[in-house]
Amino acid sequence: MRWHWVVMLLLSVLLHLIFIGSVSDLIAFPSKTAPQDHPASSVVSAALIAPPAPPPAMPQVKAATIKPKPVKRPPPAEQEPASNATPFAEAAGTPTGESEGVTTEAASSSEQPEKATTENGPASESSPTYRIALLPSAQLKFDIEKTPANGASMHGSGTIDWQTDQQRYEISGDFGVLFITALRFKSRGTIEQTGIAPELYAEKRMRRSETNTHFHRERHTISFSASTNNYPRLGDEQDRASIIWQVAAIGRGDPAQFYPGAVIPITVAGTRDATPWQITIVGNEQIDVDGKPLAAWRLLRAPRPGSYDQTLEFWLAPEIGWYPVRLRYTEPNGDVLDMVMRRLNVSAPLQSD
Repeated sequence: MRWHWVVMLLLSVLLHLIFIGSVSDLIAFPSKTAPQDHPASSVVSAALIAPPAPPPAMPQVKAATIKPKPVKRPPPAEQEPASNATPFAEAAGTPTGESEGVTTEAASSSEQPEKATTENGPASESSPTYRIALLPSAQLKFDIEKTPANGASMHGSGTIDWQTDQQRYEISGDFGVLFITALRFKSRGTIEQTGIAPELYAEKRMRRSETNTHFHRERHTISFSASTNNYPRLGDEQDRASIIWQVAAIGRGDPAQFYPGAVIPITVAGTRDATPWQITIVGNEQIDVDGKPLAAWRLLRAPRPGSYDQTLEFWLAPEIGWYPVRLRYTEPNGDVLDMVMRRLNVSAPLQSD
């Protein structure tokens, strides 16, 4: 019996111990391990890993926001000039359209130095189409009177030779006063649909070197030995010798263009530059040629205000084939050179090579 109670007691103690152990395991595991190594290390490692991750992410986000911010959005602001450039292009296109007739006729482009194009801008206006009838080859003799602004008049004589075979032409002039050659010039070139097309103009004045003006067909430019200027060659420009014969060819071929107040615009190259000339038809006047009065159209080219250039007047007589019967040059200083034709010899045409 005693052993029975002892056994029962031992079993009871054993069961209590087992129960207490299992309960203590359930309660002690979290409380013991939480303060100890494993939980601490896991918590610390989680805390260490989490913070690093955000920092890299933040710079990337900031970098992304900084890139758009570099105000490279001002390209839209720079597109404003682009939009402004469009009107300029259109504005530039308008004059081009206006001058298309000239560039087509001349078969040349005019992009040149802006200045040259601008200088030649009026030339585009100066290219209406005229019917041309060249004058037959001839030699003209002139009586000359030179009247200085301050001084006595001097007298002399001069000759102009006009030669053409309807494909090429040559003009030569020689004027002298008191047995001294005051002016010698020469012009040569081809005959085109638009009329006279100079290739070379040479001029020699008293006590001055000879100057040459070149009309480059291949390069589409006009150049000068007396200056570094260059101008576009459109094909209808004239020089100071050929201009009179070109206008005479217009009168002979298209006389309806001649009436008081009419203007013939032509670009003329001199010794240093090329400028648009406005040749005004003043009216019909009587000119005495070798004692015989002839009706002649008086034409005037006045220089632009402020330019140091001469005034040219010339008279064309339809009654004798539109030849120039009088020429008068007035210099800016007031000197006047007056030439009146006294003899006309119509000759055989120039023989081409």
